[in-house]
Amino acid sequence: MNGDKPRWDLPAVSTRVPLRTVLSVLLVLVFLWTSYYTIPAESEGVVLRFGKFIAKVPPGLHFKIPFGVDQVTVVPTQRQQKLEFGFATSEYTNPDQVGVDPDKERSMVTGDLNSALVEWIVQYRITEPEKYLFDVRQPGLTLRDISEAVMREVVGDRTVDEIITIGRQEIEEAALLRIKDLAGLYQLGVSINQVQLKNVNPPEPVQPSFNEVNRAQQDRENVINLANGEYNKAVPRARGEADQQVRAAEGYRFKRINEAEGDVAAFGAVLEQYVKAPEVTRTRIYLETLGEVLPQARQQIIVDDTVQQILPMLPFPTPPEASK
Repeated sequence: MNGDKPRWDLPAVSTRVPLRTVLSVLLVLVFLWTSYYTIPAESEGVVLRFGKFIAKVPPGLHFKIPFGVDQVTVVPTQRQQKLEFGFATSEYTNPDQVGVDPDKERSMVTGDLNSALVEWIVQYRITEPEKYLFDVRQPGLTLRDISEAVMREVVGDRTVDEIITIGRQEIEEAALLRIKDLAGLYQLGVSINQVQLKNVNPPEPVQPSFNEVNRAQQDRENVINLANGEYNKAVPRARGEADQQVRAAEGYRFKRINEAEGDVAAFGAVLEQYVKAPEVTRTRIYLETLGEVLPQARQQIIVDDTVQQILPMLPFPTPPEASK
């Protein structure tokens, strides 16, 4: 026995996991992972089984046949989506929202052979996801092509002045109706809600001239509105004054008529009494007249033809200063 320490030989312990167990665990994990899915809010799920459409499912948690037998496509059916033409906003989520070349999209020719730069938006919502996914190849691009073709057709039927100034609403309504018809004809499965013109401008070399024309038209409209306002204030005032004067004249006419009728009635009554007793009536009228006239007259002296000298008979009034 040497000086080395004794060695103890322990039995070997195997740490290997059986391959069958590993495969079983992986199979169970894949089964669990592929047997359920979640549809977010404002969306619907389109379920395909071996590539064939079988059902639509609402938002929430759902189960399916795993291992790729059932496939689910999420479609945002309750979300308002839009397509932009002639311009592009940042941070968009819809891949079809912005075109490849916005500069070419907005360049159009009007009905009077002028050039215009038209930017617009088409708002839509997916209403039939099965048609949107399977009836048309690339439905988003198809809708973009339809919208651009319709807008060019509508703009091509109008003059540049109508497009830039007074015809915007009419263009929006005509384009909306036409896009709805074509979307239904192609069975895109979408509902077109609004067509909105954003910026409509002439080409850059002639923009200053168009701005001057628009400014002159706005000034003209402002002057017309001011004139209409003054007209609306002056005409009712003149009509009111005229009506007031007419009513005053009618009142004066009725007053004079009534007074004349009263005088006629009084004269008729006096005439009737005069016919009955002329002397008495003349005397009464004379006395009544004197009773009305004399109180209003100043001091009077009545003499006959026999008086030759009148000065001694006239009393001279005392001045106010002497009386004091």
